[in-house]
Amino acid sequence: MNPPVAVPAPRAVPNKWLVTLSVTFGTLMGAIDSSIVNVAMPQLRGAVGATVQEITWTTTGFVIATVMVMPLTGFLGRLFGQKRVYLGCLLLFVAGSFLCGLAWNLPSLVFFRFIQGLGAGALQPTEQAILRQTFPPEEQGTAMALFAMAVMVGPAIGPTLGGLIVDNLHWSWIFFINVPVGILGFFMVARFVQEDESLRSFARAEAERQRKNMDWAGIILLCVGLASLQFLLEEGQSHDWFESPLIAACALVSATCLAAFMIREMTAEVPAVNLRLFKDPVFASGTVFNALVFSILMASMFLLPLFMQELLGFTATQSGLALMPRTLVMMVMMPIVGRLYRKVPPRVLILVGVVITGLGAFQMSHFSLSTGTQNVIGAIALQGIGFSLLFVPLSTVALSRVPRERMTDATGLNSLLRQVGGSIGLAIFATLLSRFTVHSTASVAAHLTPDRLEVATRMAAMQKALGGTGMDAVSSQALALRMMSGTVARQAAVLAFDKLFVLAALLFVVVLPLVFLLKAPKSGPASGETPHIDVEI
Repeated sequence: MNPPVAVPAPRAVPNKWLVTLSVTFGTLMGAIDSSIVNVAMPQLRGAVGATVQEITWTTTGFVIATVMVMPLTGFLGRLFGQKRVYLGCLLLFVAGSFLCGLAWNLPSLVFFRFIQGLGAGALQPTEQAILRQTFPPEEQGTAMALFAMAVMVGPAIGPTLGGLIVDNLHWSWIFFINVPVGILGFFMVARFVQEDESLRSFARAEAERQRKNMDWAGIILLCVGLASLQFLLEEGQSHDWFESPLIAACALVSATCLAAFMIREMTAEVPAVNLRLFKDPVFASGTVFNALVFSILMASMFLLPLFMQELLGFTATQSGLALMPRTLVMMVMMPIVGRLYRKVPPRVLILVGVVITGLGAFQMSHFSLSTGTQNVIGAIALQGIGFSLLFVPLSTVALSRVPRERMTDATGLNSLLRQVGGSIGLAIFATLLSRFTVHSTASVAAHLTPDRLEVATRMAAMQKALGGTGMDAVSSQALALRMMSGTVARQAAVLAFDKLFVLAALLFVVVLPLVFLLKAPKSGPASGETPHIDVEI
């Protein structure tokens, strides 16, 4: 008699909600850390003895490391396994966070932030790929809604959380807080996330080809090109852009290396980054449109907290709490939009989202020095609805035709372009804010002539009030002039912010026709099957 053949027990189907919760910890922490440090800059400067310009390297180093890793996520996943890459990067992020809290000077803090950024770089693309591979085709909109909540909510709550920590604890806790959360996320991913056996088999075969044909040239060109580009975008404003030889050199190095990188990847036998994915018009149009819209979104998100803190006198905590309604609206809307994606054409959702977000920006263009929290809530609530309608369908459509085995490559490229687009938007709007402020100051000051009755009356009233405190005539006149100059500067800054909010609204109007160029899968989002395209190397 033949002995019975042992049949292996079938692997349990992973619980999609536990998988989502597990992988979201890392992405959420990485997204929060992109903005939480900004509110602690004064404390960090004092702790490490750095100037205002030097301390910005803590942000620049983090972002440079992040963008260098993002496009290589698929490459690393094939070599070491998707789950191992996520766990390894999460540990690296946690270790970097712990070391940042122990930093003793500026070089050590920048170096540890760089380590933290290397870990954070692969978390977003890997989570996006895991969710796409875990949820069934008919629930891809829901999967991307859950991913969008981590990506968009993280930067929104970062300043609030950072303000609360800095106001009540030591600055180092903005880093230490990542340690217990990261360890919990590590054990949850190790326990609940399972890799599909067919994907693992494909990855092993591809890894063997990669090891025999390592694309070191492509990796080096990519890292040098992206690091130069990100440095240019982060530090260009402080160096007066192309007036600086350093920034001009970075632009030249970035353009040369990235051009050479694209040529290399299209001709290499086994490229490190699969740029052939852009041959699919659905992926290409969705990813590029996502980057374009995200550049405007990040710029508008950057302006409002700055306006509240610099002109309305809000603390970091107060401005964060004032922005909380936008976060709450997004948390409510994104799951709803994820369900709507199955019933409403994605172009319709995106079109409505662009219009609503543009209306929110236009409302902000009417803000003044008398604007209060209640005035802010209506505009940012509109933005929250618009953000949700934009991000979920854009992320879902862009990846709708990508094969499961190429998902990590696609999410890495998608995350990279979104990050670079956001950096470009921030760089442009930060530069315009500075220049608009100068122009507005000159315009307002031109009307403050001594022969104008309103100016003379205002000056006389201020001098009289100062004289009533016992100040002599000469001193009261000098102080009144300084007070008038301060008023001019504040009003000019308001005009500059208003111009930028109007510009953001106009850019959303300009983007509207591009929605109709956005390609969508012919079968529609609710077809139940993700079409397969041939993007084999």
